[in-house]
Amino acid sequence: MGSTSSAARDTAAPVADRGRSAVVAALMLSMALAALDATVVSTAVPQIVGDLGGFSVFSWLFSGYLLAVTVTLPVYGRLSDTFGRKPVLVVGSVLFLLGSLLCALAWNMGALIAFRVVQGLGGGALQGTVQTLAADLYPLEDRPKIQAKLSTVWAVSAVAGPGLGGVLAAYADWRWIFLVNLPIGAVALWLIVRHLHEPERDPVPHARVDWAGALAVFACGGVLLTALVQGGVAWPWLSPPSLGLFGAGLALAAVVVLVERRAADPIIPGWVWRRRTIAAVNLALGALGLLMVAPTVFLPTYAQSVLGLAPVAAGFVLSVWTLSWPVSAALSQHVYRRIGFRDTALLGIGAAALVLFAFPFLPYPGHAWQPTVLMLLLGAALGLFQLPLIVGVQSTVGWAERGTATASVLFCRQTGQTIGAAVFGAVANEVLAARLGGSGDLDSVTRALDGGVAPQATRRVIADAVHAVYLGAAGAAALAFVLLLLLAPRKFPVLKD
Repeated sequence: MGSTSSAARDTAAPVADRGRSAVVAALMLSMALAALDATVVSTAVPQIVGDLGGFSVFSWLFSGYLLAVTVTLPVYGRLSDTFGRKPVLVVGSVLFLLGSLLCALAWNMGALIAFRVVQGLGGGALQGTVQTLAADLYPLEDRPKIQAKLSTVWAVSAVAGPGLGGVLAAYADWRWIFLVNLPIGAVALWLIVRHLHEPERDPVPHARVDWAGALAVFACGGVLLTALVQGGVAWPWLSPPSLGLFGAGLALAAVVVLVERRAADPIIPGWVWRRRTIAAVNLALGALGLLMVAPTVFLPTYAQSVLGLAPVAAGFVLSVWTLSWPVSAALSQHVYRRIGFRDTALLGIGAAALVLFAFPFLPYPGHAWQPTVLMLLLGAALGLFQLPLIVGVQSTVGWAERGTATASVLFCRQTGQTIGAAVFGAVANEVLAARLGGSGDLDSVTRALDGGVAPQATRRVIADAVHAVYLGAAGAAALAFVLLLLLAPRKFPVLKD
Protein backbone atom coordinates (compact mmCIF):
# COMPACT_ATOMS: atom_id res chain seq x y z
CA MET A 1 0.00 0.00 0.00
CA GLY A 2 2.94 2.29 0.59
CA SER A 3 3.98 2.26 -3.10
CA THR A 4 0.40 2.86 -4.14
CA SER A 5 0.13 5.85 -1.84
CA SER A 6 3.35 7.27 -3.23
CA ALA A 7 2.10 6.82 -6.77
CA ALA A 8 -1.14 8.56 -5.86
CA ARG A 9 0.74 11.56 -4.51
CA ASP A 10 2.98 11.63 -7.56
CA THR A 11 -0.07 11.61 -9.82
CA ALA A 12 -1.63 14.76 -8.40
CA ALA A 13 1.30 17.02 -7.67
CA PRO A 14 3.28 17.15 -10.94
CA VAL A 15 0.20 17.76 -13.04
CA ALA A 16 -0.90 20.52 -10.68
CA ASP A 17 2.50 22.18 -10.99
CA ARG A 18 2.37 22.15 -14.79
CA GLY A 19 -1.05 23.55 -15.49
CA ARG A 20 -3.68 21.31 -13.95
CA SER A 21 -6.37 23.88 -14.67
CA ALA A 22 -5.51 23.71 -18.40
CA VAL A 23 -5.80 19.92 -18.31
CA VAL A 24 -9.17 20.17 -16.54
CA ALA A 25 -10.35 22.56 -19.26
CA ALA A 26 -9.25 20.03 -21.88
CA LEU A 27 -11.10 17.23 -20.08
CA MET A 28 -14.27 19.32 -19.96
CA LEU A 29 -14.01 20.13 -23.68
CA SER A 30 -13.45 16.45 -24.48
CA MET A 31 -16.42 15.44 -22.35
CA ALA A 32 -18.56 18.06 -24.08
CA LEU A 33 -17.62 16.63 -27.49
CA ALA A 34 -18.51 13.07 -26.46
CA ALA A 35 -21.82 14.15 -24.88
CA LEU A 36 -22.85 16.42 -27.76
CA ASP A 37 -22.14 13.81 -30.38
CA ALA A 38 -24.50 11.33 -28.78
CA THR A 39 -27.48 13.69 -29.30
CA VAL A 40 -26.65 16.46 -31.77
CA VAL A 41 -27.41 14.35 -34.86
CA SER A 42 -30.97 13.50 -33.84
CA THR A 43 -32.71 16.70 -34.96
CA ALA A 44 -30.80 16.86 -38.26
CA VAL A 45 -31.91 13.42 -39.50
CA PRO A 46 -34.50 14.81 -41.98
CA GLN A 47 -31.88 17.03 -43.63
CA ILE A 48 -29.30 14.23 -43.71
CA VAL A 49 -31.75 11.73 -45.21
CA GLY A 50 -32.96 14.33 -47.70
CA ASP A 51 -29.41 14.92 -48.87
CA LEU A 52 -27.92 11.42 -48.74
CA GLY A 53 -30.94 9.11 -48.81
CA GLY A 54 -30.84 5.83 -46.88
CA PHE A 55 -33.92 6.36 -44.68
CA SER A 56 -34.21 2.61 -44.03
CA VAL A 57 -30.81 2.47 -42.29
CA PHE A 58 -30.50 5.94 -40.75
CA SER A 59 -30.91 4.51 -37.22
CA TRP A 60 -27.37 3.14 -37.59
CA LEU A 61 -26.11 6.74 -37.34
CA PHE A 62 -26.84 6.34 -33.63
CA SER A 63 -26.44 2.59 -33.19
CA GLY A 64 -23.05 2.47 -34.92
CA TYR A 65 -21.66 5.23 -32.74
CA LEU A 66 -23.11 3.68 -29.56
CA LEU A 67 -21.74 0.23 -30.36
CA ALA A 68 -18.24 1.53 -31.06
CA VAL A 69 -18.15 3.56 -27.84
CA THR A 70 -19.46 0.74 -25.68
CA VAL A 71 -17.31 -2.13 -26.88
CA THR A 72 -14.07 -0.10 -26.85
CA LEU A 73 -14.42 1.17 -23.27
CA PRO A 74 -12.78 -1.87 -21.60
CA VAL A 75 -10.05 -1.96 -24.27
CA TYR A 76 -9.06 1.66 -23.75
CA GLY A 77 -9.26 1.27 -19.98
CA ARG A 78 -6.71 -1.56 -20.04
CA LEU A 79 -4.46 0.27 -22.50
CA SER A 80 -4.42 3.39 -20.31
CA ASP A 81 -3.29 1.30 -17.34
CA THR A 82 -0.49 -0.21 -19.42
CA PHE A 83 0.81 2.76 -21.41
CA GLY A 84 -0.57 5.80 -19.57
CA ARG A 85 -3.59 8.05 -19.97
CA LYS A 86 -2.02 10.65 -22.25
CA PRO A 87 -1.24 8.46 -25.29
CA VAL A 88 -4.70 6.84 -25.12
CA LEU A 89 -6.45 10.21 -24.86
CA VAL A 90 -4.38 11.68 -27.70
CA VAL A 91 -5.09 8.71 -29.99
CA GLY A 92 -8.77 8.80 -29.08
CA SER A 93 -9.00 12.54 -29.76
CA VAL A 94 -7.32 12.16 -33.14
CA LEU A 95 -9.68 9.31 -34.08
CA PHE A 96 -12.70 11.34 -32.99
CA LEU A 97 -11.63 14.40 -34.98
CA LEU A 98 -10.76 12.28 -38.02
CA GLY A 99 -14.20 10.66 -37.82
CA SER A 100 -15.84 14.09 -37.54
CA LEU A 101 -14.03 15.36 -40.63
CA LEU A 102 -14.91 12.24 -42.61
CA CYS A 103 -18.57 12.50 -41.53
CA ALA A 104 -18.68 16.05 -42.89
CA LEU A 105 -17.31 14.76 -46.21
CA ALA A 106 -19.62 11.71 -46.44
CA TRP A 107 -21.12 11.13 -49.91
CA ASN A 108 -23.85 8.63 -48.98
CA MET A 109 -25.52 7.12 -45.93
CA GLY A 110 -23.27 4.03 -45.90
CA ALA A 111 -20.15 6.19 -45.76
CA LEU A 112 -21.64 8.40 -43.03
CA ILE A 113 -22.49 5.36 -40.89
CA ALA A 114 -18.96 3.97 -41.33
CA PHE A 115 -17.43 7.31 -40.35
CA ARG A 116 -19.74 7.51 -37.31
CA VAL A 117 -18.21 4.22 -36.21
CA VAL A 118 -14.75 5.83 -36.52
CA GLN A 119 -16.03 8.66 -34.33
CA GLY A 120 -17.26 6.12 -31.81
CA LEU A 121 -13.85 4.44 -31.70
CA GLY A 122 -12.46 7.78 -30.54
CA GLY A 123 -15.45 8.52 -28.31
CA GLY A 124 -14.80 5.40 -26.25
CA ALA A 125 -11.32 6.69 -25.43
CA LEU A 126 -12.66 10.14 -24.54
CA GLN A 127 -15.33 8.89 -22.13
CA GLY A 128 -13.27 6.37 -20.22
CA THR A 129 -9.93 8.19 -20.10
CA VAL A 130 -11.43 11.55 -19.10
CA GLN A 131 -13.11 9.95 -16.09
CA THR A 132 -9.90 8.13 -15.15
CA LEU A 133 -7.74 11.25 -15.45
CA ALA A 134 -10.19 13.13 -13.24
CA ALA A 135 -9.34 10.67 -10.45
CA ASP A 136 -5.61 10.88 -11.22
CA LEU A 137 -5.56 14.66 -10.98
CA TYR A 138 -7.17 15.03 -7.56
CA PRO A 139 -6.88 13.29 -4.19
CA LEU A 140 -9.98 11.62 -2.78
CA GLU A 141 -11.27 14.64 -0.85
CA ASP A 142 -11.21 16.82 -4.00
CA ARG A 143 -12.51 14.36 -6.58
CA PRO A 144 -16.19 15.33 -6.18
CA LYS A 145 -15.35 18.81 -7.48
CA ILE A 146 -13.96 17.66 -10.81
CA GLN A 147 -16.57 14.91 -11.16
CA ALA A 148 -19.34 17.45 -10.53
CA LYS A 149 -17.86 19.68 -13.25
CA LEU A 150 -17.79 16.78 -15.70
CA SER A 151 -21.37 15.83 -14.76
CA THR A 152 -22.47 19.40 -15.42
CA VAL A 153 -20.73 19.46 -18.80
CA TRP A 154 -22.30 16.13 -19.76
CA ALA A 155 -25.78 17.22 -18.66
CA VAL A 156 -25.69 20.60 -20.38
CA SER A 157 -24.23 19.14 -23.57
CA ALA A 158 -26.76 16.32 -23.69
CA VAL A 159 -29.64 18.80 -23.42
CA ALA A 160 -28.11 21.37 -25.79
CA GLY A 161 -27.22 18.77 -28.44
CA PRO A 162 -30.62 18.42 -30.14
CA GLY A 163 -31.14 22.19 -30.19
CA LEU A 164 -27.69 22.85 -31.64
CA GLY A 165 -28.19 20.17 -34.28
CA GLY A 166 -31.52 21.68 -35.29
CA VAL A 167 -30.12 25.19 -35.57
CA LEU A 168 -27.13 24.12 -37.67
CA ALA A 169 -29.26 21.96 -39.94
CA ALA A 170 -31.87 24.69 -40.42
CA TYR A 171 -29.66 27.76 -40.86
CA ALA A 172 -26.36 26.34 -42.13
CA ASP A 173 -25.87 22.76 -43.32
CA TRP A 174 -26.01 19.44 -41.52
CA ARG A 175 -22.30 18.91 -42.24
CA TRP A 176 -21.50 21.69 -39.77
CA ILE A 177 -22.74 19.41 -37.01
CA PHE A 178 -19.50 17.51 -37.46
CA LEU A 179 -17.25 20.38 -38.53
CA VAL A 180 -17.82 22.32 -35.29
CA ASN A 181 -16.10 19.45 -33.48
CA LEU A 182 -12.79 20.25 -35.18
CA PRO A 183 -11.83 23.58 -33.53
CA ILE A 184 -13.14 22.50 -30.12
CA GLY A 185 -11.37 19.16 -30.29
CA ALA A 186 -8.19 20.75 -31.60
CA VAL A 187 -8.04 23.09 -28.59
CA ALA A 188 -8.61 20.19 -26.20
CA LEU A 189 -5.94 18.11 -27.93
CA TRP A 190 -3.42 20.97 -27.83
CA LEU A 191 -4.04 21.51 -24.10
CA ILE A 192 -3.54 17.80 -23.40
CA VAL A 193 -0.32 17.59 -25.43
CA ARG A 194 1.03 20.83 -23.98
CA HIS A 195 0.04 20.60 -20.32
CA LEU A 196 -0.55 16.97 -19.33
CA HIS A 197 2.68 15.55 -17.93
CA GLU A 198 2.24 12.18 -16.29
CA PRO A 199 4.84 11.26 -13.68
CA GLU A 200 7.54 8.79 -14.56
CA ARG A 201 6.80 5.25 -13.46
CA ASP A 202 8.71 2.03 -13.55
CA PRO A 203 8.07 0.35 -16.90
CA VAL A 204 5.73 -2.64 -16.77
CA PRO A 205 7.93 -5.73 -17.34
CA HIS A 206 7.07 -7.64 -20.49
CA ALA A 207 4.00 -5.45 -21.12
CA ARG A 208 2.06 -6.92 -24.01
CA VAL A 209 -1.24 -5.87 -25.46
CA ASP A 210 -3.86 -8.61 -25.48
CA TRP A 211 -4.93 -7.95 -29.06
CA ALA A 212 -6.67 -11.32 -29.35
CA GLY A 213 -8.75 -10.49 -26.29
CA ALA A 214 -9.46 -6.97 -27.56
CA LEU A 215 -10.69 -8.35 -30.89
CA ALA A 216 -12.82 -10.99 -29.17
CA VAL A 217 -14.37 -8.41 -26.81
CA PHE A 218 -15.07 -6.07 -29.74
CA ALA A 219 -16.67 -8.83 -31.82
CA CYS A 220 -18.74 -10.23 -28.95
CA GLY A 221 -19.94 -6.84 -27.78
CA GLY A 222 -20.69 -5.70 -31.32
CA VAL A 223 -22.78 -8.75 -32.16
CA LEU A 224 -24.76 -8.81 -28.89
CA LEU A 225 -25.40 -5.06 -28.87
CA THR A 226 -26.47 -5.19 -32.52
CA ALA A 227 -28.97 -7.90 -31.61
CA LEU A 228 -30.33 -5.74 -28.78
CA VAL A 229 -30.41 -2.49 -30.76
CA GLN A 230 -32.02 -3.93 -33.89
CA GLY A 231 -34.21 -6.62 -32.34
CA GLY A 232 -37.87 -5.65 -32.48
CA VAL A 233 -36.98 -2.76 -34.82
CA ALA A 234 -35.31 -4.05 -37.97
CA TRP A 235 -36.65 -7.58 -37.46
CA PRO A 236 -38.88 -9.44 -34.93
CA TRP A 237 -37.28 -10.72 -31.75
CA LEU A 238 -37.85 -14.39 -32.60
CA SER A 239 -36.85 -14.07 -36.26
CA PRO A 240 -33.83 -15.93 -37.72
CA PRO A 241 -31.61 -12.78 -37.82
CA SER A 242 -32.29 -12.05 -34.15
CA LEU A 243 -31.81 -15.63 -32.98
CA GLY A 244 -28.71 -15.97 -35.15
CA LEU A 245 -27.11 -12.85 -33.70
CA PHE A 246 -27.83 -13.88 -30.12
CA GLY A 247 -26.45 -17.36 -30.80
CA ALA A 248 -23.30 -15.94 -32.37
CA GLY A 249 -22.94 -13.49 -29.48
CA LEU A 250 -23.12 -16.27 -26.89
CA ALA A 251 -20.57 -18.31 -28.82
CA LEU A 252 -18.26 -15.29 -28.97
CA ALA A 253 -18.75 -14.73 -25.23
CA ALA A 254 -17.40 -18.24 -24.65
CA VAL A 255 -14.44 -17.36 -26.89
CA VAL A 256 -13.80 -14.21 -24.82
CA VAL A 257 -13.71 -16.26 -21.62
CA LEU A 258 -11.27 -18.77 -23.10
CA VAL A 259 -8.97 -16.12 -24.59
CA GLU A 260 -8.94 -13.95 -21.48
CA ARG A 261 -8.25 -16.88 -19.14
CA ARG A 262 -5.13 -17.73 -21.14
CA ALA A 263 -3.90 -14.16 -21.66
CA ALA A 264 -0.97 -13.01 -19.55
CA ASP A 265 -2.37 -9.45 -19.40
CA PRO A 266 -6.08 -9.71 -20.29
CA ILE A 267 -8.21 -6.79 -21.51
CA ILE A 268 -10.91 -7.71 -18.98
CA PRO A 269 -8.98 -9.09 -15.99
CA GLY A 270 -10.76 -11.44 -13.63
CA TRP A 271 -10.22 -9.19 -10.61
CA VAL A 272 -12.84 -6.76 -11.97
CA TRP A 273 -15.49 -9.31 -11.04
CA ARG A 274 -13.72 -11.08 -8.19
CA ARG A 275 -13.47 -7.94 -6.06
CA ARG A 276 -16.71 -7.51 -4.21
CA THR A 277 -16.81 -3.71 -4.35
CA ILE A 278 -16.18 -3.36 -8.08
CA ALA A 279 -18.51 -6.21 -9.02
CA ALA A 280 -21.36 -4.71 -6.95
CA VAL A 281 -20.87 -1.25 -8.47
CA ASN A 282 -20.70 -2.70 -11.98
CA LEU A 283 -24.05 -4.41 -11.51
CA ALA A 284 -25.63 -1.39 -9.81
CA LEU A 285 -24.57 0.99 -12.58
CA GLY A 286 -25.84 -1.49 -15.15
CA ALA A 287 -29.23 -1.14 -13.45
CA LEU A 288 -28.79 2.66 -13.56
CA GLY A 289 -28.36 2.42 -17.33
CA LEU A 290 -31.61 0.47 -17.50
CA LEU A 291 -33.67 2.99 -15.56
CA MET A 292 -32.27 6.04 -17.37
CA VAL A 293 -33.99 4.90 -20.56
CA ALA A 294 -37.42 5.76 -19.10
CA PRO A 295 -36.91 9.53 -18.84
CA THR A 296 -34.43 10.07 -21.67
CA VAL A 297 -36.29 8.06 -24.33
CA PHE A 298 -39.96 8.03 -23.29
CA LEU A 299 -40.58 11.25 -21.35
CA PRO A 300 -40.35 13.56 -24.41
CA THR A 301 -42.96 11.41 -26.20
CA TYR A 302 -45.19 11.56 -23.11
CA ALA A 303 -44.81 15.33 -22.83
CA GLN A 304 -45.73 15.94 -26.48
CA SER A 305 -48.36 13.27 -27.09
CA VAL A 306 -50.10 13.17 -23.70
CA LEU A 307 -49.55 16.66 -22.28
CA GLY A 308 -49.71 18.31 -25.71
CA LEU A 309 -46.51 20.31 -25.25
CA ALA A 310 -44.43 21.72 -28.07
CA PRO A 311 -41.01 20.06 -28.65
CA VAL A 312 -39.14 22.89 -26.88
CA ALA A 313 -41.38 22.71 -23.82
CA ALA A 314 -41.15 18.91 -23.80
CA GLY A 315 -37.37 19.20 -23.87
CA PHE A 316 -37.51 21.51 -20.85
CA VAL A 317 -39.47 18.91 -18.84
CA LEU A 318 -36.63 16.46 -19.43
CA SER A 319 -33.81 18.97 -19.02
CA VAL A 320 -34.61 19.98 -15.44
CA TRP A 321 -32.90 16.88 -14.09
CA THR A 322 -29.66 18.27 -15.53
CA LEU A 323 -30.02 21.11 -13.03
CA SER A 324 -30.44 19.00 -9.91
CA TRP A 325 -28.13 16.09 -10.84
CA PRO A 326 -24.80 18.03 -10.84
CA VAL A 327 -25.76 20.01 -7.74
CA SER A 328 -26.64 16.84 -5.86
CA ALA A 329 -23.45 15.16 -7.09
CA ALA A 330 -21.33 18.07 -5.88
CA LEU A 331 -22.98 17.98 -2.46
CA SER A 332 -22.79 14.19 -2.15
CA GLN A 333 -19.30 14.40 -0.65
CA HIS A 334 -20.79 15.86 2.53
CA VAL A 335 -23.03 12.80 2.79
CA TYR A 336 -20.60 10.00 1.96
CA ARG A 337 -17.94 11.42 4.27
CA ARG A 338 -20.43 10.87 7.10
CA ILE A 339 -22.16 7.62 6.16
CA GLY A 340 -19.91 6.10 3.48
CA PHE A 341 -20.08 5.50 -0.26
CA ARG A 342 -22.48 2.55 -0.17
CA ASP A 343 -25.06 4.04 2.17
CA THR A 344 -25.07 7.34 0.26
CA ALA A 345 -25.72 5.45 -2.97
CA LEU A 346 -28.47 3.43 -1.26
CA LEU A 347 -30.11 6.67 -0.13
CA GLY A 348 -29.99 8.04 -3.67
CA ILE A 349 -31.26 4.95 -5.50
CA GLY A 350 -33.97 4.36 -2.89
CA ALA A 351 -35.27 7.89 -3.48
CA ALA A 352 -35.02 7.37 -7.26
CA ALA A 353 -37.12 4.20 -7.01
CA LEU A 354 -39.86 6.11 -5.17
CA VAL A 355 -39.84 8.93 -7.73
CA LEU A 356 -40.05 6.53 -10.68
CA PHE A 357 -42.81 4.55 -8.97
CA ALA A 358 -44.78 7.77 -8.38
CA PHE A 359 -44.82 8.71 -12.08
CA PRO A 360 -47.65 6.32 -13.14
CA PHE A 361 -49.83 7.79 -10.38
CA LEU A 362 -49.75 11.32 -11.76
CA PRO A 363 -53.27 12.57 -12.54
CA TYR A 364 -54.37 12.13 -16.14
CA PRO A 365 -53.88 14.09 -18.33
CA GLY A 366 -52.15 16.25 -15.72
CA HIS A 367 -50.08 19.40 -15.99
CA ALA A 368 -46.51 19.93 -17.20
CA TRP A 369 -45.27 21.01 -13.77
CA GLN A 370 -46.02 17.59 -12.28
CA PRO A 371 -43.53 15.48 -14.30
CA THR A 372 -41.14 18.44 -14.15
CA VAL A 373 -41.05 18.27 -10.36
CA LEU A 374 -40.53 14.51 -10.49
CA MET A 375 -37.62 14.93 -12.92
CA LEU A 376 -36.06 17.53 -10.63
CA LEU A 377 -36.28 15.05 -7.73
CA LEU A 378 -35.00 12.18 -9.88
CA GLY A 379 -31.89 14.16 -10.90
CA ALA A 380 -31.16 14.95 -7.25
CA ALA A 381 -31.55 11.28 -6.29
CA LEU A 382 -29.31 9.96 -9.06
CA GLY A 383 -26.64 12.54 -8.27
CA LEU A 384 -26.42 10.97 -4.81
CA PHE A 385 -26.24 7.52 -6.37
CA GLN A 386 -23.83 7.58 -9.30
CA LEU A 387 -21.00 9.88 -8.24
CA PRO A 388 -20.26 8.23 -4.85
CA LEU A 389 -20.02 4.85 -6.57
CA ILE A 390 -17.63 6.06 -9.29
CA VAL A 391 -15.45 7.97 -6.82
CA GLY A 392 -15.60 5.05 -4.41
CA VAL A 393 -14.45 2.47 -6.96
CA GLN A 394 -11.66 4.73 -8.24
CA SER A 395 -10.47 5.17 -4.66
CA THR A 396 -10.16 1.43 -4.03
CA VAL A 397 -7.53 0.86 -6.74
CA GLY A 398 -4.09 2.22 -7.51
CA TRP A 399 -3.00 4.05 -10.65
CA ALA A 400 -2.17 0.85 -12.53
CA GLU A 401 -5.74 -0.48 -12.16
CA ARG A 402 -7.79 2.72 -12.20
CA GLY A 403 -8.35 2.86 -15.96
CA THR A 404 -9.62 -0.71 -16.08
CA ALA A 405 -11.88 -0.24 -13.05
CA THR A 406 -13.34 3.03 -14.39
CA ALA A 407 -13.93 1.56 -17.83
CA SER A 408 -15.69 -1.46 -16.36
CA VAL A 409 -18.31 0.62 -14.54
CA LEU A 410 -18.87 2.87 -17.57
CA PHE A 411 -19.14 -0.18 -19.82
CA CYS A 412 -21.79 -1.71 -17.56
CA ARG A 413 -23.77 1.54 -17.50
CA GLN A 414 -23.65 1.83 -21.31
CA THR A 415 -24.65 -1.82 -21.71
CA GLY A 416 -27.52 -1.31 -19.28
CA GLN A 417 -28.82 1.57 -21.39
CA THR A 418 -28.69 -0.54 -24.53
CA ILE A 419 -30.53 -3.42 -22.85
CA GLY A 420 -33.02 -0.97 -21.34
CA ALA A 421 -33.83 0.58 -24.71
CA ALA A 422 -34.59 -2.87 -26.12
CA VAL A 423 -36.54 -4.18 -23.10
CA PHE A 424 -38.58 -1.07 -22.38
CA GLY A 425 -39.23 -0.51 -26.07
CA ALA A 426 -40.72 -3.99 -26.20
CA VAL A 427 -42.80 -3.27 -23.07
CA ALA A 428 -44.23 -0.05 -24.51
CA ASN A 429 -44.99 -1.66 -27.85
CA GLU A 430 -46.71 -4.60 -26.16
CA VAL A 431 -49.00 -2.25 -24.21
CA LEU A 432 -49.84 -0.36 -27.40
CA ALA A 433 -50.53 -3.54 -29.36
CA ALA A 434 -52.77 -4.91 -26.61
CA ARG A 435 -54.74 -1.68 -26.16
CA LEU A 436 -55.01 -0.61 -29.80
CA GLY A 437 -55.72 -4.08 -31.12
CA GLY A 438 -52.86 -4.25 -33.58
CA SER A 439 -49.12 -4.62 -33.96
CA GLY A 440 -48.19 -0.93 -33.95
CA ASP A 441 -45.27 0.44 -32.01
CA LEU A 442 -44.81 3.66 -30.05
CA ASP A 443 -42.73 5.33 -32.75
CA SER A 444 -45.24 4.71 -35.52
CA VAL A 445 -48.17 5.87 -33.37
CA THR A 446 -46.49 9.13 -32.37
CA ARG A 447 -45.28 9.80 -35.93
CA ALA A 448 -48.82 9.30 -37.21
CA LEU A 449 -49.97 12.12 -34.97
CA ASP A 450 -47.76 14.47 -37.04
CA GLY A 451 -47.23 16.91 -34.21
CA GLY A 452 -50.96 17.51 -33.64
CA VAL A 453 -53.04 16.87 -30.55
CA ALA A 454 -53.64 13.16 -30.14
CA PRO A 455 -57.18 11.79 -29.91
CA GLN A 456 -58.23 11.19 -26.32
CA ALA A 457 -58.14 7.39 -26.60
CA THR A 458 -54.68 7.40 -28.18
CA ARG A 459 -53.33 9.79 -25.55
CA ARG A 460 -54.58 7.46 -22.83
CA VAL A 461 -52.90 4.43 -24.42
CA ILE A 462 -49.60 6.27 -24.88
CA ALA A 463 -49.76 7.34 -21.23
CA ASP A 464 -50.35 3.73 -20.17
CA ALA A 465 -47.39 2.56 -22.26
CA VAL A 466 -45.06 5.14 -20.71
CA HIS A 467 -46.40 4.34 -17.23
CA ALA A 468 -45.51 0.69 -17.77
CA VAL A 469 -41.97 1.72 -18.72
CA TYR A 470 -41.65 3.83 -15.58
CA LEU A 471 -42.80 0.93 -13.42
CA GLY A 472 -40.08 -1.16 -15.06
CA ALA A 473 -37.55 1.60 -14.35
CA ALA A 474 -38.65 1.65 -10.71
CA GLY A 475 -38.01 -2.10 -10.64
CA ALA A 476 -34.50 -1.51 -12.06
CA ALA A 477 -33.85 1.04 -9.29
CA ALA A 478 -35.06 -1.46 -6.69
CA LEU A 479 -32.73 -4.07 -8.22
CA ALA A 480 -29.79 -1.67 -7.91
CA PHE A 481 -30.72 -1.07 -4.25
CA VAL A 482 -30.80 -4.80 -3.49
CA LEU A 483 -27.52 -5.46 -5.34
CA LEU A 484 -25.70 -2.78 -3.37
CA LEU A 485 -27.25 -3.84 -0.07
CA LEU A 486 -26.34 -7.50 -0.50
CA LEU A 487 -23.06 -7.38 -2.43
CA ALA A 488 -21.25 -4.11 -1.65
CA PRO A 489 -19.30 -3.78 1.60
CA ARG A 490 -20.60 -1.10 3.93
CA LYS A 491 -17.15 0.50 3.96
CA PHE A 492 -15.24 0.56 0.69
CA PRO A 493 -11.58 -0.54 1.01
CA VAL A 494 -10.20 2.91 0.14
CA LEU A 495 -6.46 3.30 -0.45
CA LYS A 496 -4.82 6.13 1.44
CA ASP A 497 -3.64 9.08 -0.69
